Amino acid sequence: MTRPTPGPLTSRRRFVGLSAAAFSTIALASCGSSSPEDAADPSTLNVGAMDSFEADQQFTATEPITLSILWTDWPENPVKDTWQVFEHIKELTNVELELTHVPFSDNVEKRSLLLSAGDAPSVIPLIYRGDETQFVSSGAILPMSDYIEHMPNFRKYVEEWALSEMLDNIRQADGKYYMLPGLQEVWVPSFSLIIRKDVWEEIGIGVPTTWDEVHEGLAAIKEKYPDSLPLADGFEGQSLINYGGYAFNTRAGWGFGDGMMGGHDGPMTYAATSDEYKAMIEYYRSLVEEGLLDPESLTAANDGSGAAGIDAKFAQETCFAASGSSGTVFEFAQAMDETLGEGNYELQLIPPPAGPGGNIMGPKNFWHGFMLNSEIASSENFLAILQFMDWLYFNPDAREMTRWGIEGETYATAEDGTIILNEGYSLDSFELNTGAGTDILKDLGFSTYLAEATESRSLKQSYNSEDFTAYIDGVLESLESMPPWAPAPLEEGELEQASLMATPIKDAVDTATLQFIMGERDMSEWEAFGQELEAAGLPAYVDLINTARDRFVEKKG
Repeated sequence: MTRPTPGPLTSRRRFVGLSAAAFSTIALASCGSSSPEDAADPSTLNVGAMDSFEADQQFTATEPITLSILWTDWPENPVKDTWQVFEHIKELTNVELELTHVPFSDNVEKRSLLLSAGDAPSVIPLIYRGDETQFVSSGAILPMSDYIEHMPNFRKYVEEWALSEMLDNIRQADGKYYMLPGLQEVWVPSFSLIIRKDVWEEIGIGVPTTWDEVHEGLAAIKEKYPDSLPLADGFEGQSLINYGGYAFNTRAGWGFGDGMMGGHDGPMTYAATSDEYKAMIEYYRSLVEEGLLDPESLTAANDGSGAAGIDAKFAQETCFAASGSSGTVFEFAQAMDETLGEGNYELQLIPPPAGPGGNIMGPKNFWHGFMLNSEIASSENFLAILQFMDWLYFNPDAREMTRWGIEGETYATAEDGTIILNEGYSLDSFELNTGAGTDILKDLGFSTYLAEATESRSLKQSYNSEDFTAYIDGVLESLESMPPWAPAPLEEGELEQASLMATPIKDAVDTATLQFIMGERDMSEWEAFGQELEAAGLPAYVDLINTARDRFVEKKG
């Protein structure tokens, strides 16, 4: 088989964190547009700024600037004094980054404490949509939408990659957005179904394209391997029903968010009370009843040491399909090499199968980006810092540099555009020139989480395997994205109210969903489940969100 490599530097821990943040947000979009009359005027705070700064242009400050940044330390990749990335950024831009370190284990808490105390650095990266909401009312962070006129790269790629409509979903109640997200030219689900392709071909199914074919294939595998439980999740059931839920035209698991569906042509409804959600539950329940879905894997959490033991089950040939990402494929392959031997199996991450809802996947999403401490608006370097951040996060040459290093030194570009690490350099986490000498991540600081925020399709493919490129092609050829979730902006007082209401309702949904799927609760209790949600306050919650949605439509229209 082609040796798989990990996908973008997206650990499952970070993916789960993103989902939790997205849920707590509830609804961030807002009516109206930015009102810049109260904004600082960067043109008068222009020390170090370029007189003319355009998209795709190299930014270089006209005077030296020191800019503080909050840096999350990954335990497996601690910052070293030998990291070249920061020195090279300084050489290119005349901007020196001054790092304030926070550990990954409690970066969210440390970030909140620093901002609340007024001690936060100027730049706060690794911000997912919703992370910024709690800091808006205090004025601790800058309304970025007031200043994007000074950020030509951001504007260009939002337009070229058709992401403008999605900006409504990061607006706050005042109509402004307070973070700039990472932009992705192509959006494909990070997690889908990994199959033991050689076995699926052996039983006559090949790569399944629908959930009916998945069912048929699992049954055939079970017949051939009677001791197996051929399908597994390994992420507390949240991953399987996330990408699978969309195929039933509902949202579930990691993708449940605020639980609201619709809203584009009429009132929104709560997903977990719909016929589509029930149909999804009944499908997975049937797999458990037939011994095709491992119920243990629906409650097992990943601790970072392998997908909750699913890698071992693949190696023991008791599992032949499971949730995961391109990085999970790599983990499975490592375990299987030790037992089956390299070349004696074939793994493939396949596009999410289609279902009753059609060939659909979840809406496109932004990736993590950054927010700025509001104190930056009084800096004499304000305009230069806006230009620098626009270059660092959205300029194609800067994106290639943060990923690969220095062209001609750490890497070379072939005539066909392929990027190749030079002799003596490796990127071990992606199995590129493994063990060749200097690791551009661990030793030089390139290809950190900073590199993944904004990516063109070609850059994303440059460090991934051919298998992952095939996965992108397969997703884009076979699936269509749902439209963005309907914005339902909540005002400040409503946000806390909605959060208090949503939490017990969502807890009840999570508990009952697994109980129904695992057979611990009979489907005859479905109506009783709906009554439990009503007793938990669901009608009032739905009314609150729909009121916000109606207000958005009225003001925007």
